[in-house]
Amino acid sequence: MDENNRTDKEILTKGIRQMALCLLLMFLGPFMMHIAFSNQEKSLYIPILIVAAILCASAIYFLFKGLNTILDSIFKKK
Repeated sequence: MDENNRTDKEILTKGIRQMALCLLLMFLGPFMMHIAFSNQEKSLYIPILIVAAILCASAIYFLFKGLNTILDSIFKKK
């Protein structure tokens, strides 16, 4: 097998870490959004909702970034 066609393990590990962070954010964001919507009469409703929206957007960002990194480790040549 040609040395140039091998998977770069360091980049693959970085991509897997990004996907793990994405998984954490995929649970944490909606959980906080549920907490915000169930406590609309409280004074911290808006800040918790903003943080939850940022966490959900971050989950989407890390999903695409992690997938792109994993694909780069498999298919890109050095």
